[in-house]
Amino acid sequence: MRRKRWLVFIGVVGLAGAGVAAWQFGWAKKPGGPGGAAGGEGFGFSLGADEKPLEIRSEKAQAGDLVRTISAPGSVEPRTKVQVSAQVLAKVLALPFREGERVRKGDVLVRLDGRDLAAALESSQASLRGQEANLKGAQADEILSKLEFERVKSLFPRDVTKSQLDTAEANLLRAQSRVLSSQAGIEQARALITRAQKDLENTTITSPIDGLVVKLNAEVGETVVVGTLNNASSIIMEVADLSDMLMKARVDEANIAPVRAGQRGQVLLAAYRDRSIIGTIERVGLKQQVYRDGTSYFEVEIALNKPADLLLGSGLTASAEIEVETFTDVVKVPSQAVLDRRIDDLPKAVTDSPLVDRAKTVARVVCVVGEDGKVQVRPVKVGASDITSTVVLSGISAGERIITGPFRALAELRDAMSVVEEGTKDAEGNKVGRAPGGGGGGVRFGPR
Repeated sequence: MRRKRWLVFIGVVGLAGAGVAAWQFGWAKKPGGPGGAAGGEGFGFSLGADEKPLEIRSEKAQAGDLVRTISAPGSVEPRTKVQVSAQVLAKVLALPFREGERVRKGDVLVRLDGRDLAAALESSQASLRGQEANLKGAQADEILSKLEFERVKSLFPRDVTKSQLDTAEANLLRAQSRVLSSQAGIEQARALITRAQKDLENTTITSPIDGLVVKLNAEVGETVVVGTLNNASSIIMEVADLSDMLMKARVDEANIAPVRAGQRGQVLLAAYRDRSIIGTIERVGLKQQVYRDGTSYFEVEIALNKPADLLLGSGLTASAEIEVETFTDVVKVPSQAVLDRRIDDLPKAVTDSPLVDRAKTVARVVCVVGEDGKVQVRPVKVGASDITSTVVLSGISAGERIITGPFRALAELRDAMSVVEEGTKDAEGNKVGRAPGGGGGGVRFGPR
């Protein structure tokens, strides 16, 4: 009984399959029946539908101007930035300003403990007074020694010997030497006083510029060391004028030749992706430098025309598009529309063009949509490019319809292929074309 049920089930499935196959292949009208009689009916098998045109995006080649640019990474820095360091070894007593606060030129930034320096100043002043007293005593001895020498000299040789005269002269010279020594001591003491006064003044550090405190490295109670150039541990704080900013771009050796002061540049900031800033090149470095990743570059400074409402932090990552050359009245197309194709894959009509170098493996082409809706592969000669467009020197004309995408469609394009604009629909609202990478058409069996 179970076996009979399985046989019935298999039979039903077989009949259903046959019905589906008959529906799939369908019946087709055929002029002429069996034996070729006119007006008869026949049938053919049809699998799938006719091949649909490929959906593409296109735009017309434009005539206009193009500016050649070179790209360079870099960072944004204030034109004026001061690293505040201590010039004396002392403890921090006060930091009136915190990081991010605005300061004016002359404002007190740091107060240091000056008691030890004040004591050193008093010691130097006392030393000066002692040296001045020594000088007076030495001057008095000099006067007496001079008088004694003159007296002995007047009695020589009648009443005094040559030895007595020599002794008197030696005493005078010693007295004069003590005067000179005292005078030198006074000068030294005065120098020590000047230094001590300066050290005491350096316990109060003021701002040399208007700006913002962009970094604070010390706190009240810490002992600061004497500042040295490029020694980060000695820097108490950094003050920068963030109203006047520069981009320091790193231009590689291959692109530095056409860069000149006065050229325009568009600066793109990683922190503000929706905004760009126009700048002007102020300085082109003449010495090659090495970046921390080992690459060589020339530093180019670009003055930024920054909006007043935009506050840029020091050290922001940026990239610059520097305008180095302008082409006027040229034909230009979107850069993605310029394709490389293997010469062996191109039709003979294309490879016979003088724009195709048969000695090379690939040719540079642009795909044009003809009036019949089919692709025309055109070899082209291209020129300079900017961020989005490429100059076409020959091969196409302004106004021709150029295929620009999508990317998968560009990879599928072939000469004489049927294409249709993306999203095109027929009168019934059905899509006319097929998406890039999708199937199209099928296999047809028998007469139609």
